[in-house]
Amino acid sequence: GSGNVAQYAVEKILEMGGKVYAMSDSRGTLHDKEGFDKDKLDHVKHLKNVLRVPLSTYTEKYPKAKFLSGKKPWKIPCDIAFACATQNEILKDDAENLVSNNCMAVVEGANMPVSLEGLKVLQKKGVLFAPGKAANAGGVSISGLEMSQNSLRIQWTREEVDRKLRGIMKSIHSTCVKYGRCEGREIDYVKGANIGGFIKVADSMLSCGVI
Repeated sequence: GSGNVAQYAVEKILEMGGKVYAMSDSRGTLHDKEGFDKDKLDHVKHLKNVLRVPLSTYTEKYPKAKFLSGKKPWKIPCDIAFACATQNEILKDDAENLVSNNCMAVVEGANMPVSLEGLKVLQKKGVLFAPGKAANAGGVSISGLEMSQNSLRIQWTREEVDRKLRGIMKSIHSTCVKYGRCEGREIDYVKGANIGGFIKVADSMLSCGVI
């Protein structure tokens, strides 16, 4: 995707030394074989957030990039795929394309962007799958941090918020690992997130005397 979640995902990937080669919007996929850098990402943000024009206009400034009209990005070889736009954007055939290109991990950054059939393909082939309820929990966590700042009448720097969020996401990962262990298989992050979430709610109900 090229919406806010995707833009921030690209920003984080670049900060951590990763390379991003494709972004998409509802009209198709932008493939920059040279990879996106901060300047290119800033241009994408300007196009989408300020000018509100299609991603295809990126090629006017960077003509070496190609816009694949009407195409999804999942045929482009990658190590990690981030699905950050809409529900059911990675279907069975998309998952098969990712697997055939040796994709190591698929991360959900939206509400169920991977279909059930697509998920089965990924899990059968041992591709690490980070479900949205865990991987996309950052937005809810930030809302919680904002509420804390308001109630305490303090304001943290962006770096401090980022540090706190990193701690929250590490904790979520640990929970998924704890409850997602499977005998003789890779960690099932879907199972881990589901069980971990259920236990957290159950513990909260018990502590509040609901049960």
